[in-house]
Amino acid sequence: MDRTNGNHKKALTRENRPEFPKRAVITGGMPYGNKDLHFGHVGGCLVFADVYARFMRDRIGKDNVIFVSGTDCYGSPIVEGYRKYCAETGFNGTVAEYAEKNHLAQKATLDSYDISLNLFGASALGRTGEIHNSVTDRFIRRLYENGHLEKLTTAQFYDEKAGTFINGRQVVGKCPVLGCQSEKAYADECDLGHQYMPVNLINPISTLTGETPVMKDVVNWYFKLPEFSGLLNEYAENIKGQENIRQVVCKTIAEFLEPPVIYVMNDYREAYESIKGKMAAHELVGEPKKTSFTIKFTELSDCDEAVKLLSSAGVRFRTGKTLVPFRLTGNIEWGVKAPVIEGETGLTVWVWPESLWAPVSFTAAYLESIGENTEKWREYWCSKDSQVYQFIGQDNIYFYGVAETGMFMALQGNTGISSEPGENQMQLPVIVANHHILFLNKKASSSGSVKPPMASELLDFYTAEQLRMHFLSLGLGMRSVSFMPKPLNPAAGENEADPVIKEGFLLSNVFNRIIRTAFYDTQKFFDGKMPIGNVDADILAESEKAILEYERFMYKFEFHQVTYVLDSYIRRASKYMAKVKTEADKADKNDLRRNWLINIFHMIKTASVLLHPLAPQGTETVREYLKMDESFWSWDNIFSEFSIILNGREEHEIKFLEPRTDFFTRHESQFN
Repeated sequence: MDRTNGNHKKALTRENRPEFPKRAVITGGMPYGNKDLHFGHVGGCLVFADVYARFMRDRIGKDNVIFVSGTDCYGSPIVEGYRKYCAETGFNGTVAEYAEKNHLAQKATLDSYDISLNLFGASALGRTGEIHNSVTDRFIRRLYENGHLEKLTTAQFYDEKAGTFINGRQVVGKCPVLGCQSEKAYADECDLGHQYMPVNLINPISTLTGETPVMKDVVNWYFKLPEFSGLLNEYAENIKGQENIRQVVCKTIAEFLEPPVIYVMNDYREAYESIKGKMAAHELVGEPKKTSFTIKFTELSDCDEAVKLLSSAGVRFRTGKTLVPFRLTGNIEWGVKAPVIEGETGLTVWVWPESLWAPVSFTAAYLESIGENTEKWREYWCSKDSQVYQFIGQDNIYFYGVAETGMFMALQGNTGISSEPGENQMQLPVIVANHHILFLNKKASSSGSVKPPMASELLDFYTAEQLRMHFLSLGLGMRSVSFMPKPLNPAAGENEADPVIKEGFLLSNVFNRIIRTAFYDTQKFFDGKMPIGNVDADILAESEKAILEYERFMYKFEFHQVTYVLDSYIRRASKYMAKVKTEADKADKNDLRRNWLINIFHMIKTASVLLHPLAPQGTETVREYLKMDESFWSWDNIFSEFSIILNGREEHEIKFLEPRTDFFTRHESQFN
C-alpha cells in the first residue's frame, strides 16, 4: 500500500514541485533559563526545527538560512527557579549568573544532539542581550506610535506576607476557562496556553509564602489585540487552505477568535435573572442537554463588567476563550526595561511578548557576529523573498499564532518597526506546532508529578541519531504520542523490543551494510575507484520518486512521512543490491559488477543527501569516504548522476574503508 498518494493534491513531477523562498529564518521555541533541557524540548521541538533548517540549507543554500533560538532569561519562572535554587543549594550568585549557568548547560545539550543553530542566544546575556534590549524598545515604541497600545489599570496579585507584587508562575491556581481542567494555572495563563485576567484565576496561592494573595491595582501597557479580531479572522481563513499549515494551528487560532462568553451553571439561573438588567446587551444561549447556559457579548469590556456582577452575586461561572488585551509590561524587577512612555516609569516587559520578537534580536546578533550590519535582519523578516518558520509546541499557539500575528500586523503601518522610509513590512511567519510528546503515556512536566527525563540523560542509552530518527517518526504533527524508552520504562518486559531504536537500526544495520558492501567490492574489484556511468532507467525513476515525495513531505512538515520514504527507499536499495550482487558474483563478471555499483552508488548518494538533515554525522562520514566536497549536499544536483557531478569521468577514487567500519553506529550499551 502506498501511503503517500492520498496525502497531497498535486502530482509528483519535476514540473510541479513545491516552491521555497530565497531566504529563510527557522526558529525553535525558547526554553526557560531555569533548568537544563528535558527530552520534550529536544524531541518535541528543536530536533524538528534543526532538521528543517538543515534541509533548507541544502535546498536553497546555507548562506540563505539562519537558524536561531535561545534561552528565555527573564520572567517569573526564572525568578522563582532562582529563589528555589538558592534555598536548596546555597547558591549565592546573581539571577543573571543563574540564568547563564543554565544557558550554558542548554547549549551543551543541544550540541550533543547536533542541533545546528547559527546562534543560540540568551535574552539577558552579553551582546545578544544588548541587542534584544534595543529591539524591544523599538518594538514597543513603534506599537505605541501606530496607536495600538493602551494603558490599563488592572488588579494584580500582591503577596502581603512577602510585601511584593507577584505574577506569572509565582501564583498557582485552577484555570477559569470552561473545559480546562488544568490545576497548573498561573497569574494570567495556564500551562495549556489559555489566557484570562488575573482576577478570574480560581483559588490562587502564592508560591513565595503559600498564602492567598490579595489584588492591588497597577498600571501597565497592553497591546489592543481585540481590535485585530477582523484581520485575524481573515488570516485564520487564509491559512486553512495552505498545505504547510497544520490543522491544530488553524483550529486553535479560531478558538480564540470567538466572541466573549460566560458559561453559568444552571443552578444559578435565578441569580442571573435577578441581575441581568444591570449587564450590557447580550445574547442568552440555553442548551437543554448541558449543565450550564451561555451569555454571549459583543465587547470584551461588557463581558468583564458582567464577570464582576456575577462574582459579587456569588454565581459560579467559567469564561470562554476570546481575545483579550495582550499585556506588554509588568511590575517585576527581573525583566527587559520598558521604554518610558507617557511618564510611566519603572516598568519591565512581560516575558512572553519580548520572547516573541527575541528571534529578531537573535537574527540581528548573528548577522553582527559574521560581520554584517544588524539592520540586515529585515532581509530575512520583512522581504517577500524570505519566509520565517517558527517551530513550537501546541500549548504556545496562542502566543505565536494570535498575539504575535496581531502585533506583526500592527507593526505593518508604513515601514515595519522603524520610521526610516523604504523598509518592507514584517512578514507573517509559518507556525509549525507539534502536539505533546508524552512520557510513558502521560504528560510529563518538570513542575508536575510525572518528571520528564533530561535530554542529556537519554544519551546514556542511545546515540543522538537514533533519538533524532525516532522523534521524527512519531507523527507529532498529527497527534500527541508517547515516548517509551525501554531503559526508563519499568513496565517493559525483559525480552520486549525497544521502540526507540527501530528507525536507527535502519541506518546502523541496513544502510551501513549497503554502503560497506559497495565500498568493499569497489576496493576488491576496481582498485578503490568507484565506477561511473549511466544509471539504469528504473533506478533513476525510483530515486526521482523518492526525492519528490520527500520534498513534498518536507514542505508540509510531515516528518514521519519523510522517515517512511527513506525507509522504503533504503530497503528497496538493499533488495536490489542483494539480487544483482549475487548474480554478478555467481557469473564472476566485472561488467555486471560495474553496472550494479554504478546503480547502488547513485542510490547511496540519493539516500545520503535525503538523510543529511536527519542524520548529519553519519551522512557526513559517507561524504568524507566518497571524497566529495560540500556541493554534494546541494539540491542543485539532487537528480544528477555521478557522471554529471564529476564532469563525465569514468571513475572516481574513494577513501579506503577499513573492515567493519560503521557510518551509522549503535550506542555502546546496545551491544551484547
